[in-house]
Order: sequence, then C-alpha cells, then structure tokens
Amino acid sequence: HGAPTAPPPAEATGHVQLPPGAPVALPSPPAGASAPDAAHAAVAVLLIGPAGAGKTSVARHWADTRRVPTAHISLDDVREWVRSGFADPQSGWNDHSEAQYRLARRTCGFAARNFLANGISCILDDAVFPDRPVIGLGGWKRHVGPGLLPIVLLPGLEIVLERNARRTGNRRLSDEEVARIHGRMAGWYGSGLPIIDNSAHDVPTTARLLDDVVARSIASPPSW
Repeated sequence: HGAPTAPPPAEATGHVQLPPGAPVALPSPPAGASAPDAAHAAVAVLLIGPAGAGKTSVARHWADTRRVPTAHISLDDVREWVRSGFADPQSGWNDHSEAQYRLARRTCGFAARNFLANGISCILDDAVFPDRPVIGLGGWKRHVGPGLLPIVLLPGLEIVLERNARRTGNRRLSDEEVARIHGRMAGWYGSGLPIIDNSAHDVPTTARLLDDVVARSIASPPSW
C-alpha cells in the first residue's frame, strides 16, 4: 500500500473557495453610482412570509431573471432533505422538529456564505415569525451575517388561503393554520423591515418590486 494521500486543505474543496469564517458584511453600493444597482449587486436576501404568500415562486423567478449569478435556497426544501425520520412541524412543533429546523437553517446559512464567497448572490426563503425567537431573525443573522437583507412578503389573508388551497402534500396547511400564521405575520408591520403586499401582483411584477426594495435596502440597510 502506498502512503496515504494528504487530505485537501481545509479552506478549499476542488476549485471552489469556501466561505470565510467571518459573517457576510453589509453590501456596499458601487462607487460613483447615483443609486444602488440591485440588478448587479452581490447580495443575500431573506424573503419572509406565511405559507401561501408566494415566497418560493417569487424567489425562484427573481433568481432566474437577475443579470448576475443568483441561487435560490428554500429552507423547506433543505429541511426535507431528511427523509427517514423527518420531523414534520405540522405534526406538532417539538424538540425534534426544532432541532431539524435549526440544522436546516445552519445549512442554508453555510450555503449562502459559500455562494457569496464565490461571487454568486442568493435569496433564501423561510416563514420567520416576529414573535418566536427560536424561529426568528436572530438565527439567520448569526448564520449569514448582518449583510443579509430581510424582506417580508405579506399578501392579504384571502389570497394566502386561495394559494394554499392549490398546494399538495405536507406543504398544504389547514385554513385555520393558515389564518393563525397570517395573523402572527402581521407583527412584521411596525418592525422596520420592508414589506411587500403582493395581493394584486403576479410573480414577475412582485419580483420587480423586490428589486426596488433590495436597492433601497442596499442604500439604507434595515436595522434588525
């Protein structure tokens, strides 16, 4: 047997640069630009909203149509990487589902830093609650950094109920649960975070509104 091969250096995997240990810093607008150019800025956006708000559709469209490389990271998708032993929060929020949520959020945070370290923007989506620290903004800030731009997508309850009714599988919630979540999401009003009401907008229009909000957030990052 030959000598064992030395492991690759810790800071590299193939040709892909791993993210620095430091959290993602606040984005800075290009020098000399009269207004921030959200279409070209390297950013990490967190799109917050209740089930049925259209987060995933909007995030995917926004990532698809940007002029710079952009990734979409859905926390629900990452949670569902766990197959056997998946702790479905709909069956009750407990230590098991909380642990898997925390693990998924940490995984998403690592992915976001990794993409940004390699020049790829990203948009994450999650149903972050304003009144529950466990699934609040603190964990996202800890795992991604202060440069993460949180934006709330909050259409009216009737719209959310209608969109939820079109869902299938474990992503579909009862009307009562949708109404309860939507009511708690109203706590984002007055939080200082930018809020987009997409009740009357299709996905492309909402994505354009998101561009405007991202530009404003780059110029004047929300304090959170």
